[in-house]
Amino acid sequence: MSFRTERDLIGERRIPQDAYYGIHTHRAVENFPVSGRRVHPELIKSLALVKQAAAEANLACGFLQPSIGRAIIQAASEIAEGKLWDQFPVDALQGGAGTSTNMNMNEVIANRAIEILGGTKGDYEMVHPINHVNLSQSTNDVYPTAVRVACIRLLLPLADALADLQAAFQAKEAEFAGVLKVGRTEMQDAVPVTLGQEFGAFAEAIARDRWRLYKVEERLREINLGGTAVGTGLNADRRYIFLVVEKLRTLTGLGLARAENTIDPTQNADIFAEVSGLVKASAVNLAKIATDIIILASGPRAGLAEIHLPEVQAGSSIMPGKVNPVIPEMVVQVAYQVMANDLAITLATQAGKLELNAFLPLVADRLLDSLEIMRRAVERFRLGCVVGIQANRERCRQLLDQSFELITALVPALGYEQATEIVLEIERTGRSVTETLLARGLFTKEELEAILAPERLTRPGMVRLRPNSTREV
Repeated sequence: MSFRTERDLIGERRIPQDAYYGIHTHRAVENFPVSGRRVHPELIKSLALVKQAAAEANLACGFLQPSIGRAIIQAASEIAEGKLWDQFPVDALQGGAGTSTNMNMNEVIANRAIEILGGTKGDYEMVHPINHVNLSQSTNDVYPTAVRVACIRLLLPLADALADLQAAFQAKEAEFAGVLKVGRTEMQDAVPVTLGQEFGAFAEAIARDRWRLYKVEERLREINLGGTAVGTGLNADRRYIFLVVEKLRTLTGLGLARAENTIDPTQNADIFAEVSGLVKASAVNLAKIATDIIILASGPRAGLAEIHLPEVQAGSSIMPGKVNPVIPEMVVQVAYQVMANDLAITLATQAGKLELNAFLPLVADRLLDSLEIMRRAVERFRLGCVVGIQANRERCRQLLDQSFELITALVPALGYEQATEIVLEIERTGRSVTETLLARGLFTKEELEAILAPERLTRPGMVRLRPNSTREV
């Protein structure tokens, strides 16, 4: 393998001749061998788009020679399309507020631009990583901007995935509308509900998550690009400052806007805590819903078994015939990871000091991870579980008949004390509510059928039938 020698203010390093990265990247790889995770691909893509926008703005303003500017634009565009991603080896958890990632990008673009111009990698007199690629920029404006762009590009697909999941639950709400079953509070029998009503509540929770994420995207659009080191715009021409945002808006197709006070988003990272908090709220709902589905499907012989989940894989290496709720279990684990990520993001976003937050690499790593694994989990939950759920109608009716909570619907007619006596009798005899009431002669069969109809038990209202009479009072 042949090498080239590169120099920085600390000294020299030998770099593989075929590498597009340079000495700054090499030192970062040496300094941060920690997580084993590279910078998220979406952040690399977004940062490449920022660099392309900067080059286009610098070129339009006359700050770059046309040949150099066009070569930088082509190189950045190629990276944004997925090329040369193996040239970004820096660990996701890095000191320096993202400087290592920014310099990795500058070096790869510079060397690819040199190659486009017919030069040899490392000939930075032709295209320089800082003087040309990083012109009019600082890590402190391009990196936070790229994180915002990457978040939007992952957040919107998550919101769409939640919309699809909402629709799937609503379809089940309609399908199960007539399935009367036992409601449960504190894991104890409660008044009746329909299975459709339970799934309708799932849909409403997901709808809130979807709406919150759509709305928070608006605040991610405010960027500090052009603010350079601390947001004041030092070393950036005013023409460039306004033009670069316009260029990035065009390249990304996103409604990006320059922040009114670019010092604010350079100092403060609270928007990422807000986004993470809303993703966490969605994870909370998903974990609760997935757990409910696990409980409703428990069995199949010794549990509730009110619903049947699609069988996607054998569940045991020792118990024949066992099928576990693996998709909902996966969803719960993803939700827990998102909650853990949120704690790390919260700590990192509050740890900024004065004019900069040095911990954005952790924020980017965990927030982009949350957005991506949530989208994948939501999609798999819908396709691998929710759309295939079937109601066990006979089991729902059987458990409802066995429960004495049906008597609650008759309390206005019987009185609480008499209803309690009937419950004690049911527990003693093992007979159903219907059998006990008929044996006592308190209602006719027709009256009970009318009173215990699903549409009456699961809607607002009060049974006011006088015992032994069909006349309402």
